[in-house]
Amino acid sequence: MIFDVSVQGRTVKAEVKATTADSYTVVIDGRPHVVDFRETGRDFASLLLDGRSFEAGLERREDGFVVHLPADNIAVVLQEAARGSAAAHKKASGPSRVTAPMPGKVVRLLVEAGQEVAAGAGLLVMEAMKMENELRAPRAGRVQSVAAREGLAVETGALLVVIE
Repeated sequence: MIFDVSVQGRTVKAEVKATTADSYTVVIDGRPHVVDFRETGRDFASLLLDGRSFEAGLERREDGFVVHLPADNIAVVLQEAARGSAAAHKKASGPSRVTAPMPGKVVRLLVEAGQEVAAGAGLLVMEAMKMENELRAPRAGRVQSVAAREGLAVETGALLVVIE
């Protein structure tokens, strides 16, 4: 999954790939970083970032997080840069297949088969990396089928929704 990440006035692209349930490779400005993320409480996490250990408080916000470290509080604004599959974005007509951008779990379905949707309308909410991400319609159309169901664990590229 690719995000635009803004921290202290600087915005970068971050590509996040799950390697295991708690480990990720995060590529920022072409540099890969190994991240091990474990929630240690409702609003706390233990992080190993490139072998360095951090304990952090996490304040969830609508647009991201405030990360509370012993010496600083850092606001992190996240915006999903890619919605659905690249192929779904490119198609202007014919069925658009929305696929899972990374491994995760379907938390909530927002549409059902036969429903009309506008471009950018929410289709489903997926949890990945301990965060909920709303996948949106790449274009306006009618939902042809919903392959996902709530609670379903999916791999990268799994078909979720087809829009015609």
